[in-house]
Amino acid sequence: MQELIQNLKDRAGLTEEQAIQAIDTVKDFVKSKLPAAIAGNVDVWFAGLGASTPKPKADEDFLD
Repeated sequence: MQELIQNLKDRAGLTEEQAIQAIDTVKDFVKSKLPAAIAGNVDVWFAGLGASTPKPKADEDFLD
């Protein structure tokens, strides 16, 4: 999430507070347009933004 906040600050000239408000506004809008069964996932999607989770290499087996 921090990466998105920084992006909004750099590209749109927003303050940190404004960037967070913008993200919350978009998140709420997206949730309002989705069925309830899916809308709950939106918080998870936004929470995962900017997370530095390394992707496994294509040739790696899950047992390795």
